[in-house]
Amino acid sequence: MNTVVTSKEDILKTSRKLIQQQGWPAINIRSVAAACGVSVGSIYNYFDSKAALVCATVESIWGEIFRLPEDRAVFQDTRACIVWMYGRMEYGGRQYPDFFTLHALGFMQEEKSDGKRKMQQTWQHILDGLCSVLKRDAGIRADAFTEQFTAERFADVLFSLMLSALLRQDYDPAAVLEIVRRTLY
Repeated sequence: MNTVVTSKEDILKTSRKLIQQQGWPAINIRSVAAACGVSVGSIYNYFDSKAALVCATVESIWGEIFRLPEDRAVFQDTRACIVWMYGRMEYGGRQYPDFFTLHALGFMQEEKSDGKRKMQQTWQHILDGLCSVLKRDAGIRADAFTEQFTAERFADVLFSLMLSALLRQDYDPAAVLEIVRRTLY
C-alpha cells in the first residue's frame, strides 16, 4: 500500500466524495485510507477514531454547503440572503442526498455528543449571521422590531422555517420571502 502522507483536507475531500458516491456507510477509517491510497495509520495521524473522522467530514460538508459567496452584498439584504441560503440548501441536497436528514437525526443521539455540538455550532453560526443581516438591512421598516419582537426572535423563526424546509427537501424560498415582506417591509 502507498504510505504517502496526505493532508487532512485531502482526507476530508475524499470522505466527501465517498459520501456522494456511496453514502454514509462508506465512511470508515479503512475505506477512506484505501480511497486516499494511504495506510490506515496515515488516517489515524489526523483522526483518532471513526467518530472523529465522521464529525470532521460533517463539519467540512457544512463548510462546503455554506461557503461564503464572492459577492458579500447578499448579506446586506434579508431577502437576498434568504434566497442565497435556500440556494445553498438546494446545492447541499443535490451534492449530499439525505445529508440534512441523516445528519440531524443521527447526531441527535446522546452518544454522538461531539457531532451534536458541532451541528449546533454550525446552526448557531448560521442563525447569528441571519440575525446580523436583519440588523443591517436598510430596507426594513424602522418600527419592524420591538422589545418583544426582536431581530433575534425573528431570525429564530426564519431559521426554524429553513430547518423545516431542509428536512422536507423543499428549497423554494417563496413562502418565507412572503413572510419577510409582510412582516418587515
